[in-house]
Amino acid sequence: MQHLVFVYGTLRHGEANHHLMAQAQWLGTHMTPPIYSLYDLGPYPAVTKGRSTIVGEVYLIDEATLEQLDLLEDVPVTYRREQIDTPFGLAWIYFYQDASHLDVLIASGDWCQKV
Repeated sequence: MQHLVFVYGTLRHGEANHHLMAQAQWLGTHMTPPIYSLYDLGPYPAVTKGRSTIVGEVYLIDEATLEQLDLLEDVPVTYRREQIDTPFGLAWIYFYQDASHLDVLIASGDWCQKV
């Protein structure tokens, strides 16, 4: 089975965990509607419901890759997986579970350009 996934942090091209996307097909970039918030947790970001646009990439992945991503994201403990609309169809996104740890908002919505 194949899935779409929207990635916004370390899984994006050029980032630390992009190697996990080796079997994935890049479909394009996507900016969400302004209904989320992106936070900097140091080595990785976190998304919650909010009022900002998030910048990311959409990939077509297989079941094995989705399982690897769930392990990386510690689903369902640290993150939970939900689907969002993208121009490519419904895609999985990982939402951070514990908002009490979130205090550094990335106002641009782009973790790769957080300067």
